[in-house]
Amino acid sequence: MTYFQGNPVKKSEIYKLNNQPYRLQVNDILYIDIKADNPKIVSVFKNVESKSGNATSGKGDALYFNGYTIDRHGNIRIPYIGEINVLGYTTKEVREKIEEELGKFFKNPELIFVTVKLAGIKFVVTGEVGSPGTINLMQNQVSIVDAIANAGEITQLGNRSDVTIIRKTIDGVQKYHLDLTSVDVFNSKYFYIQPNDIIYVAPLKQKSWGTGTTGFQTFSTVVTVLSFIVSSVLLVKNL
Repeated sequence: MTYFQGNPVKKSEIYKLNNQPYRLQVNDILYIDIKADNPKIVSVFKNVESKSGNATSGKGDALYFNGYTIDRHGNIRIPYIGEINVLGYTTKEVREKIEEELGKFFKNPELIFVTVKLAGIKFVVTGEVGSPGTINLMQNQVSIVDAIANAGEITQLGNRSDVTIIRKTIDGVQKYHLDLTSVDVFNSKYFYIQPNDIIYVAPLKQKSWGTGTTGFQTFSTVVTVLSFIVSSVLLVKNL
């Protein structure tokens, strides 16, 4: 049951990799807010639903309706601007693209203030955890530790040394394995999950064998089975 065993090793390259900005994918949802000195003009570029302010409620269901979902072609649609391709871009790059497009409508584009954020990170946790299901965290980064903690922790029968991340990429479905019992997990380039990841915690072998959840229970089960076998052999011989 012990997590993060061992001593951490400094790995600057992994640190840099883990801190690279996330690049947007299909089905990601963006929260976009536009401000300027003339709110009435700015309002025409916003979603009709977001004018009421519900987009800032922070709820995943509200952002699903009020946010900007990236379609299968990698585009989002903004009123009067039209479609903008954002697939593979960072949120900063998307902000700059929107500011450039808005500049065509304003005499003083430098007065426009655009905010672009990823509308939470949604992922699925299944297997041997306390509360399996779909989770949406309103954070810019979610680590595997955050994900597991929000899923109710790994149960006693979960395999902490082999947690699987299933991720759909441009190259197809990929599987990555993490050992949460080792401190080296912090140096893994998969330590931070991505939106739409599936996290699977496999059961320990003793669950399928039915030998118990702890070492003592397993020992007791084995002793009981051996005692039964010996008793059966002695009974047959006496017959």
